[in-house]
Amino acid sequence: MRIIFGLVLFLGIGLAGLAVTYAKDRMEQYSTALDQQREAVIETTKVVILTAPMRYGQSLSRTNVRLIDWPAEFVPMGAFTSLDEVFPPDAEGDRVALRAMERHEPLLRAKVTAPGEDAGVASRLGSGMRAFSLSVDVTTGVAGFIRPGDRVDVYWTGGGRGERVTRLIQTNLQIIAVDQQSDQDQNNPMLARTITVEAPPERIGALAQAQASGTLSLALVGVHDETESGMVEVGLDDILGIVDEPAAPAEVAQAPQVCTVRARRGGEVQIVPVPCSNN
Repeated sequence: MRIIFGLVLFLGIGLAGLAVTYAKDRMEQYSTALDQQREAVIETTKVVILTAPMRYGQSLSRTNVRLIDWPAEFVPMGAFTSLDEVFPPDAEGDRVALRAMERHEPLLRAKVTAPGEDAGVASRLGSGMRAFSLSVDVTTGVAGFIRPGDRVDVYWTGGGRGERVTRLIQTNLQIIAVDQQSDQDQNNPMLARTITVEAPPERIGALAQAQASGTLSLALVGVHDETESGMVEVGLDDILGIVDEPAAPAEVAQAPQVCTVRARRGGEVQIVPVPCSNN
């Protein structure tokens, strides 16, 4: 009995020693991992985030934002890095939201107006760009599925040089408003009567001429479509499959053949016409 008790005691002491050794190894591993994490310090900077959701047209106030630490390597483009940038001391008026934003989202310059500006169309135009309105209906306006922020191709149908044709005249035009609505978070289809597009002056000149001389139709461009459309022109013959046959070459009238001989008369050489032997 004493022998069995001794064996059990010896076995228990051995197992306890193994447990202590294993625990010591694990603690050393945890300590090493913590030291490595402390050494891998991530550089941070301050970024302004929202403390509450915001919707299109809402005014921004100091109660809606706060500063947090953000990895400096991954600061979003256009983010504010101080409250003075959001609320300049010498500025009059509030910033207004141009897009819907959620709580804890970084505040970006592209999603708010400048201080004192409203959320109208003029605040959304890029440098050197102009706004131009086009008349549409349920057919030419893609059945009301166009929303602010979408891109469209513009087709012109009209007569020219004695033939009625349809031609692609503008591609990837950015829509900034539909009727009086410029909220890009609008999800409901709208049967619009006018759309407002953003374009440089030279493209607007082409649109104005096209609208005055024919009918315009819109084609919606996919969100992820970055392809550039080439020249597109379709006439009635193209739809009907009529191919113009090449004109037969005109017959060339051949001049009558004239045969001559040279004859010497005294000291003078004369050319005398004679009948051709192959006629």
